[in-house]
Amino acid sequence: MTPTRPIGQSSADTLLSLFGRTKVVIGVVHLAPLPGAPRYDGEAVEAIYQRGLDDARAYLHGGCDGVIIENHGDIPFAKPDDIGPETAAYMAVVADRIRLELGKPIGINVLANAAIPALAVASAAGAGFVRVNQWANAYVANEGLMEGESGRAARYRARLRANGIRIFADAHVKHGAHAIVADRPIEELVRDLVFFDADAIIATGQRTGDAADLDYIRMIKAAAGLPTLVGSGVSPDNAGDILDIIDGVIIASALKHDGVWWNTVDPARVTAFITGLKR
Repeated sequence: MTPTRPIGQSSADTLLSLFGRTKVVIGVVHLAPLPGAPRYDGEAVEAIYQRGLDDARAYLHGGCDGVIIENHGDIPFAKPDDIGPETAAYMAVVADRIRLELGKPIGINVLANAAIPALAVASAAGAGFVRVNQWANAYVANEGLMEGESGRAARYRARLRANGIRIFADAHVKHGAHAIVADRPIEELVRDLVFFDADAIIATGQRTGDAADLDYIRMIKAAAGLPTLVGSGVSPDNAGDILDIIDGVIIASALKHDGVWWNTVDPARVTAFITGLKR
């Protein structure tokens, strides 16, 4: 049997197949702390679901092409094997509600680096993609040593018969130190993601809200040969320059009230941002 694609070569039409276009804006729905997380204070889960749905509405009604749903309120994040099944359960409910009501592509990111729970949520809720911060190799994160999840996660996805769920993999991800593999250039690390069947590559700054350098973005894009997005520090001031280079942006902080990531999404900021891009 002829393989559907050569080994190590991912589809170049990922964004087109998911979003119907190749220059995309994806908003991030930062969920409030979920039951089981340190900062969860007993809030009714319906209120958590409603906030997530309201944020998704603001992004998508304002013109974004899709959203990523993530458990950003679950600080401090746990390593993948320490994340309880309750996290995936609650995320699947809110993700399914967002997809059913709004009918736009959704992605899932379970922090920290929990590719298998993310795939479970995506499969249950009909999401089109997952974001994985460390798909190949390893680095030292806030949570400790974080290893690439590709081997385990790809097999789990196959067991779910969910190979249509795309992998958006971070390159040289924020909030970490990559000295473990510092003897290999960043371009080689990006090629490792491609070889391990990532479908899109994400470039970031050093931390949430930090912009990535344009030359750095060009380097990631050139090495990837795949759809490439910027996943931090995107703002109305730099989005046009970024989209001249790459294929999409993932944005949150700049579209929140007062520009603060943990606040709710400001519909006026979303509309102004999308209107500015169209100009």
